Amino acid sequence: MNKTDIKKISDEVIKIQEETIEKLKINIADDVSNVIEYLANLDGKIIITGIGKSALVGMKVAATLNSTGSPSVFMHGSDALHGDMGILSNEDAVIFISKSGNNIETIELVKNLKKNNNIIIGLCSNKDSFLAKNSEYFIHTPIEKEACPHNLAPTTSSIIQMLVGDIIAITLMKLKNFDVKSFAKFHPSGSLGKKLTLTVNDILDNELRPMVSVNDTLKDAIDEISSKRLGATVIMNQKKIVGIITDGDIRRILSKHKDPLNLKISSLENKLPMIIDHEYLAFDALSLMNSKKISQLIVTKDGEYMGMVHIHQILKSGI
Repeated sequence: MNKTDIKKISDEVIKIQEETIEKLKINIADDVSNVIEYLANLDGKIIITGIGKSALVGMKVAATLNSTGSPSVFMHGSDALHGDMGILSNEDAVIFISKSGNNIETIELVKNLKKNNNIIIGLCSNKDSFLAKNSEYFIHTPIEKEACPHNLAPTTSSIIQMLVGDIIAITLMKLKNFDVKSFAKFHPSGSLGKKLTLTVNDILDNELRPMVSVNDTLKDAIDEISSKRLGATVIMNQKKIVGIITDGDIRRILSKHKDPLNLKISSLENKLPMIIDHEYLAFDALSLMNSKKISQLIVTKDGEYMGMVHIHQILKSGI
């Protein structure tokens, strides 16, 4: 098989998927609207179930619902018949994903869900199936053929099932006004979550608060910068921040003076530091540092010096 053959197969698979999605677009609107209207007012959880490849799709759909603001639990169809139905309450709705809707385990589980008084939302390619006829809500996922050349392996059907799951999740997400900040709340360890939730206070090391007095010497400043390892120190006049000395400043001073170590800091030209509040987002702090071409920011809380944050600390946080 050469590259031309591989491209031909790729094109055929994509064409089958595209044609199926186009047919889904024509038929899905009313079915999905009814389901969304019901789920938007659901008091219980959204339970996703399925068997075989449909179960794998169901796991992904449940994960997408959870991460977009709709509490969901995946329950494997086979395990449900061996004790896992205990997770269900009467307020829960069950989205049952199946291609045929007629296999023995599907029929058995549907019967038991009925006994438990759960609302069933069937998602199936066979509108004449047992699942379709016994669902309170039904979404038809018409599949003429799988991408598999033998029309056996679940391929196109899995794509369409997952697509419908995404449609449900994203529609509910918009109905609930689940915004970027809400998304970040559920993804605290992800890059987006950190950008929107991580503050400078979260990465600030309170034990590293470099500071010297206006009455100290340049040597004191050098010692403070060396011990705190943040590349700079704040200059204080009593409890007020009046300046900053960076390691770059020190190099310039050393090159200009014959006996610089005993110079009083008060005699030096001090520049005013960039000061931010402790609740300042770390991502915004990084942007500020880049725009001002600086490596440190002074952090305060209610005007009190809390510490110094270095650009490397923010980069290490993973935002």
